[in-house]
Amino acid sequence: MELLLGNIHTYKPFGAKAILIEWKAIIEEAILKDILEFKDKINSQKSESYIDYSIGYNSLTIIFKDIILDFNKEVEKLQSIYTLNSTIKPVQNFLWEIPVCYDLEFGIDLEEMSQSLNLEILEIIKTHSESIYTVFFIGFLPGFLYLGGLNSQLFFDRKPNPRLNVELGSVGIGGEQTGVYPVNSAGGWNIIGRTPINFFDLELSNPCFAKAGDQIKFSVITKKEFSELEILVSKKSYQLFKTIIND
Repeated sequence: MELLLGNIHTYKPFGAKAILIEWKAIIEEAILKDILEFKDKINSQKSESYIDYSIGYNSLTIIFKDIILDFNKEVEKLQSIYTLNSTIKPVQNFLWEIPVCYDLEFGIDLEEMSQSLNLEILEIIKTHSESIYTVFFIGFLPGFLYLGGLNSQLFFDRKPNPRLNVELGSVGIGGEQTGVYPVNSAGGWNIIGRTPINFFDLELSNPCFAKAGDQIKFSVITKKEFSELEILVSKKSYQLFKTIIND
């Protein structure tokens, strides 16, 4: 069953206890803003029916407490919430500055990218670190931020054969996206640097510091600075620099 309401939303059952709402299938900040505002409106209802949410580039999945008995009725409720003229104060978002070392020891795919893209390595670093990226959602690993805003000059296909192990903190480019591996894992993105920052820490009440709607700015550091920051991070004595982007 699928319902198309208005000119942007498709509502679909997603298992017995969830509804998937989809927007136009493009990566666009206006769509992310609409998704986040919709989620805030739902939260403002303080309904016990909805217990969790999952955000994608162009989707919002709403998890219900109980099995959905009347799909059409629940969609009508959600659509009514969406059309509310809400005065809800938006969730505060931040711009996070992430130090990255682009040395060839860490940026193990920089030389290949340089040759294929016909760009000097320093130009790749400059272009990557000058952009401001928007966090659209978190997955496929806990703390893995899907970032929009990569300069088209740096678009580069994922590797046909993923590496069996990519070290945590590795900064990569995969297709039209960039991101940071929060844990050691297999992965097919092209690695251009590494950050000493921990993107997922289960010892913290909020294991991942960033959320959808936040922004990321990468700053270039040396290997010496990387080693120094790595020690501070391990001792939990390093504070990430952040600025408010909405208030």
